[in-house]
Amino acid sequence: MVDRDATSKPLTSVRIVGTGRSGGSFAGALASVGLDVKVADRHDLSTAASDVDLVMICTPDDVISEVARSIDPGPAVVAHCSGSRRLDVLAPHGRRCSVHPLMSLPNPTIGAARLLDGCRFAVAGDPAGPAVVSLLGGIAFGVADDDRATYHAAASVAANHLVALCSEVEALAGRLDIDPAGFWRMMQTTLTDVAERGATAALTGPIARGDWVTVRAHLDALEKDQREPYIALARVVARVAGRVLPSDLT
Repeated sequence: MVDRDATSKPLTSVRIVGTGRSGGSFAGALASVGLDVKVADRHDLSTAASDVDLVMICTPDDVISEVARSIDPGPAVVAHCSGSRRLDVLAPHGRRCSVHPLMSLPNPTIGAARLLDGCRFAVAGDPAGPAVVSLLGGIAFGVADDDRATYHAAASVAANHLVALCSEVEALAGRLDIDPAGFWRMMQTTLTDVAERGATAALTGPIARGDWVTVRAHLDALEKDQREPYIALARVVARVAGRVLPSDLT
C-alpha cells in the first residue's frame, strides 16, 4: 500500500458514493487492488466518513456539493471524481482531494479495466489522491483549481468532440454505403502520428496543401447541416497549417 503522507497509515478502505459508470468503475478497480470497498446508501450518508480512510463522491457534478454537506466530517479524506469542479465543493470537510481519470468509462466493467491500465489522473488537494492513483498503477498529474475549466475543456474536446466527428464520418460513409471501419483505422493511425510527432507535424490533407479547389468540392458534396461544422473545423486546420481560408470559405 502507498502512504498518504509520512505520518498517516496506508489507504485500506474506501466508501463509494454513486454507483453509475464512474462509481462502478472505481469500485471494481479499487477492490481488485485489495482495498475494502463499501458502497454508500444514498439515503443516509451522515456516517459515511466515520469508518473508512477515503470517501469518493462519484455522483453527477451538480450534486457533489449537496452530497458532501450531507456527510458528517470524520477521519476520512473526502474526494470527488469530477474534472471540472473545484475542491471547495467538498466543504465542510477539512481533508479533501480530487481524482479525475483522463479516460472514458462507458460502463463499470470496461471502466475498471481502463483505470488499471496505466491511466492518467488529474489530482489536487490531499495526498490521498496520488495514493489512489499509485494503487491503481496510474500516472498522476496536478491541475490547480483555477485551471479546472481549461483542463476539462481539453478532455471534452478529446472525447466528446471526437465522437461528434465520428458521427459525421458515419453519416458520410452511410451515404456511400461504405463500412466506416477503414476511417476508424485512419483515425487511429493519425492519433499515433500526433502522439509521436505532435499535431502540427501530423497534419495532412487539402487545407495543409492550400488546395482550395478540393475544399470547395467537399462543401459542394456535403449536406447543408454538415457544411457549418466542416467550415468551423477547417478554420482550425488552417490555423494549425499556418494558412488563411479564402474569403468565400469563411
